[in-house]
Amino acid sequence: MAKEEEDYPDEVEVRLVNEEYKIWKKNTPFLYDLVVTHALEWPSLTVQWLPNKEEPENKDYSVQQLLLGTHTSENEQNYLMRAQVMLPLEDTETDARQYDEERGEAGGFGAGAGKVQVIQQMNHDGEVNRARHMPQNKFLLATKTVSAEVYVFDYSKHPSKPSAEGGCHPDLRLRGHKTEGYGLAWSPFCEGHLLSGSDDAQICLWDISAATKTHKVLEAKTIFQSHMGVVEDVAWHSKHEYMFGSVGDDKQILLWDTRRNPNSAAQSAAEAHAAEVNCLAFNPFNEWVMATGSADKTVALHDIRNMTTRLHTFVNHTEEVFQIGWNPKNETILASCGADRRLMVWDLSRIGDEQSAEDAEDGPPELLFIHGGHTSKISDFAWNPNDDWVITSVAEDNILQIWQMAENIYNDDQESEGEP
Repeated sequence: MAKEEEDYPDEVEVRLVNEEYKIWKKNTPFLYDLVVTHALEWPSLTVQWLPNKEEPENKDYSVQQLLLGTHTSENEQNYLMRAQVMLPLEDTETDARQYDEERGEAGGFGAGAGKVQVIQQMNHDGEVNRARHMPQNKFLLATKTVSAEVYVFDYSKHPSKPSAEGGCHPDLRLRGHKTEGYGLAWSPFCEGHLLSGSDDAQICLWDISAATKTHKVLEAKTIFQSHMGVVEDVAWHSKHEYMFGSVGDDKQILLWDTRRNPNSAAQSAAEAHAAEVNCLAFNPFNEWVMATGSADKTVALHDIRNMTTRLHTFVNHTEEVFQIGWNPKNETILASCGADRRLMVWDLSRIGDEQSAEDAEDGPPELLFIHGGHTSKISDFAWNPNDDWVITSVAEDNILQIWQMAENIYNDDQESEGEP
């Protein structure tokens, strides 16, 4: 057997992943209040909830939307996409025992709920590295492309299916970068202000309100240069409109002030990790707290007033961390995903809690939940801004999942206080 394993390491890996998935599937009814699994035609490297939420009359579900992209192969056309999702309403009683083995979905929500349907496709040159909607105008979508340009689409001006003649027709092409990248962030405060980080070690800032109707190309308003390598991610601060952060392959985290001259705008810099830093996120409630995720397999917590020492290190991922995100409604809840096919949900309020030896084997006390529903690397995920504790995640094997951990897991504290 050992000889066989050496000969076919990939086969052994596949078998192991499949076994793990079967166990996960069997336990789904006990671990989740909601699981929707949908196979996309092509993998998406990006996912984000659009703010729309409709509740049709006399139905037990809401209709919401996701922003997705494609990463095709063999010269197949790529798309920027909107998908419609039907999710059960909070007060719908779901029966976890009604578990559909074939579709791998838990809970009986009637015929409509749980359905995912692509409702719009816009031609895109090359794969969509990342797509994000403008907070002040849900119709405006920015994308990181395989070229140096960043595209902006107004989806209200595009048909649900692209015209037969093809071609990619963004409403705006943003220039300033020399190469492609992934970092992309709209300002929550200044309408039309868009940040982008790329492999050219540059960060570009555009104000798309400066674009004219006749001219579909806009040069960067400001270019920031201080990183010594690929800029992996950029993020605006959640309270201060002039502040943003950036991380990169130089292991650095930089904080910038847009009010200053671009040459002196980098306010503070610190080595955040032992390897490339892939992502960062500012806490939506606490203005001093920020998290980063890295190729060193850890998530780190920082106080932006003193970045030389980290507040905490979250350790449980076994491969590099691709993306992190704070729960929009709970200050202490943070999630991270990565190349280990796992999405971890952390609770900062449980750091340092006492654990039994048995519990410690499953991870540190602050590790609230591990989502094990993906069988491939998880590229991106997003917390639902409308439905608390609902997450959507996309993986390299075309699978999109929408899920919500069982309420007794995150409400454990309240229940255990009443126990003798």
